[in-house]
Amino acid sequence: MVIAGTSKGQQGRVVRMIPKQHRAVVEGVNMITKHLKPSASNPQGGIEKMEAPIHISNLMVMDATGTPTRTRREVDEKGQTMRISVKSGKPIVK
Repeated sequence: MVIAGTSKGQQGRVVRMIPKQHRAVVEGVNMITKHLKPSASNPQGGIEKMEAPIHISNLMVMDATGTPTRTRREVDEKGQTMRISVKSGKPIVK
């Protein structure tokens, strides 16, 4: 869920992460219009709508109940680290 900016309140699935720039591309969020020049593969050119990267500080994880939440990490009895929702206390599944 987006918590700040022009796309505030919108939800989507993370399509791609850009760790060096601290950004993520979220499906259907932060849409921009890109003008394409004619080329061999696209002889018409044209205008295309696409998602732009958004800073990860403006995003929040959704838990199993569908509410935005902060996360914490816990180690289970098998020794695996898992993310836990701070609000509901339930594990967050990818």
